Amino acid sequence: MIDQQLSVVSFQFSVRSKHRSWLLKRSKLLLFFIGFLLIQSVFGQYTIPEKPKLQTSVYDYVNLLSPSQKSALEQKLIRYSDSTSTQIVVAIISRTEGEDVGFLATNWAHKWGIGQKGKDNGVFILVAKDDRRLSIQTGYGVEHLLTDYTTTDIRVNIITPEFKKGDYYTGLDKGSDAIFKVLKGEFKGGKKLKKKTNSSFFRIIPIIFFIILFIILSNKNNRGGKGGKRRSGFSILDAIILSSAGRGFGGGGSFGGSSGGSFGGGGFGGGFGGGGFGGGGSSGGW
Repeated sequence: MIDQQLSVVSFQFSVRSKHRSWLLKRSKLLLFFIGFLLIQSVFGQYTIPEKPKLQTSVYDYVNLLSPSQKSALEQKLIRYSDSTSTQIVVAIISRTEGEDVGFLATNWAHKWGIGQKGKDNGVFILVAKDDRRLSIQTGYGVEHLLTDYTTTDIRVNIITPEFKKGDYYTGLDKGSDAIFKVLKGEFKGGKKLKKKTNSSFFRIIPIIFFIILFIILSNKNNRGGKGGKRRSGFSILDAIILSSAGRGFGGGGSFGGSSGGSFGGGGFGGGFGGGGFGGGGSSGGW
């Protein structure tokens, strides 16, 4: 009888020791992810401006373009929108404050709802002058034409050479013309690209993260059935991670649905319509 009790106690102690060891390992992993997301949120957060009442095609926050250049590009893109309903918007800032320019551009475009709801036919070009970074992001409805490869071709072979010369207006002007041609099916393409863009890699980072998180949580629930009751549902730590992940990878906007649109009297007829963006496009430096 005593031997049986000792065996039971020994078994319970072994189970508890293994459980504590597993909890320690799990806690380290959770702390790693939380720390990573907190660092990203602290050092990589750019505050996206609220959707402006004047919804037009060019927002030059650093006066990079002269008034005449800004007006010419703005009117050109507005005329294109009036004739096709596709909204191409350019935003020029100084720095991204450490945030990846592609993520920032995607969230910015989605938050503002550039393009028409249901058509998702918006294109957003973000220029970070002092970072020397550029991103072209495409709405869901046009990314089958403006593919990652095509936007990289435009960025690398058409816009970047002009930016390197300090001629930002010409780069944006030629880049806009190239986008027009792509959407019309007339773009011939520039030089062959030597290497693929890394934009696709950045697009799958959130997917990889949530797969890893799912595996951790699944293992936790499976192991919880040994030596005790199986725990279901999420813990407080799980909720913290999920909420942090939403902020860390969202950056102020979401990747699903649409943002809605204000129909005030801006440069675009009717204003932004609520188009959605999912990260298609190309980003890089010059």
